Amino acid sequence: MNFMKLTKSERNWVLYDVGNSAFTLLVATIVPIYFNYLAGEAGLSDTDYLAYWGYAASIVTLVVMFIGPVFGTLADTKGFKMPIFATALLVGAVGCVCMGLPMSWFAFLVIFIIAKIGYSSSLVFYDSMISDVTTEDRVDAVSSQGYAWGYIGSCIPFLVCLVIVLARDAIGLSLTTAMLISFIITALWWVVLTVPMILGYHQTHYVEPKKHAVRDAFARIGRTFADAKKHKGVFLFLLAFFFYIDGVYTIIDMATTYGTALGFDTTGLLLALLLTQVIAFPCSILFGRLAAKYETAKLITVCIVAYLGIALFATFMFTQIQFWILAVLVGMFQGGIQALSRSYFTRLIPAEQAGEFFGLMDICGKGASLVGTTLVSVVTQLTDNMHLGVAMIAVLFVVGLVLFRVSVKYREK
Repeated sequence: MNFMKLTKSERNWVLYDVGNSAFTLLVATIVPIYFNYLAGEAGLSDTDYLAYWGYAASIVTLVVMFIGPVFGTLADTKGFKMPIFATALLVGAVGCVCMGLPMSWFAFLVIFIIAKIGYSSSLVFYDSMISDVTTEDRVDAVSSQGYAWGYIGSCIPFLVCLVIVLARDAIGLSLTTAMLISFIITALWWVVLTVPMILGYHQTHYVEPKKHAVRDAFARIGRTFADAKKHKGVFLFLLAFFFYIDGVYTIIDMATTYGTALGFDTTGLLLALLLTQVIAFPCSILFGRLAAKYETAKLITVCIVAYLGIALFATFMFTQIQFWILAVLVGMFQGGIQALSRSYFTRLIPAEQAGEFFGLMDICGKGASLVGTTLVSVVTQLTDNMHLGVAMIAVLFVVGLVLFRVSVKYREK
């Protein structure tokens, strides 16, 4: 399946991945370097710089893991999903622009947290929309297409921003001005590519609106947890997902920060992570096609094992060439593990409760990221050893792998 063979609804849905991935890539690459500049101006050490960035990411995940299920459940109500999604998009995009305003490192982190909350919240509703835009037999391929085109599409605004930032002296711009322009470009790309989905989306799976929609949303979450035995397969998967997605999100959030703290060349880091996006494009599509021939559970297992190897490799990283190798390896499996987890989960849950269950999935995903970033930051500060902090990620991959295989065995019974 290629992009042109997607239906109009599927293409509009994929375009949001192309739009929001520009923000993801900017946050994973240039933004940590800019924060390092602000932190350095304030006299923060490399260890504190890494730790504070990790704490900021942890705060974001802590907030979203609590608001996600409530708003996700509310979004299952007829006519609610798109307005809530659009609000989250607006918070993220406006926050993105505001990050470019001149400010201290602490104020920058506060704005970053707000923007990232808007971005992360929008993904709860976006992920749940997949059951409305495609059919069950196409969900693996469509989910993979979303990640694939997101990776490659995000390179367009990123390259423009990279040129502006790296060539700022020749152009006659200060770093702050170059970053402001970059944030504006990213926000515009994000919003413009979301317009087709906002205009064309139709919610086909929903619950009828009730008089007290918010109160009912809390009640439905309570009923879902109370009826855990009925959804035991779902909860076993979510527990496994909590652990194995930890490493994925932590690596995404802290790769550039880690490389910068190790003293690697800034331009080399950015180009290596750009390579990750380029490699992730065909590999994501490949995993989508493999899902038509092999069980999705087996492919997810392969990805978890691969990421365990990546985490161990990162623990012993000391040179920039090793960072390039790491970038290639991440690109090979990043899209696969995310896309297949999303489509696998879609098959496990009732379509009319997609927002609610994806909200719960977000608790696990964001909760895992909270554990990962906090664990890396705390261990790094306590031991003054960044490599030891990164080593903690591998343990969570092992636990995630064991729990995932247990969830698969349970589903097969």
